[in-house]
Amino acid sequence: MDAPTTLVVVAAVAAAALFGVAATVLVRLVRARRGLRRAGLPTGPRWVFWGAVLYFVLPADILPDPVYLDDIGVLLLALRTMRRTPENDPERLPD
Repeated sequence: MDAPTTLVVVAAVAAAALFGVAATVLVRLVRARRGLRRAGLPTGPRWVFWGAVLYFVLPADILPDPVYLDDIGVLLLALRTMRRTPENDPERLPD
């Protein structure tokens, strides 16, 4: 293979790997929300969850879709926000 073909193949493999990571984080986000709701625990603002899912699905991104780093960041931020409970929130600790 020549150099441009090799570069395209490497870029396609990297894009596929990043998509796999983003899809895995999306599945973890959905499972975390489902588990928290089944346990009767607060899941944080509903817009955080749906906003992260929409950002992942919609084609309008900050970075183009072959680069899923922004999608992964938004999903991880939503996952972190949902898993934060009032007991663990440093802003709500008693003085």
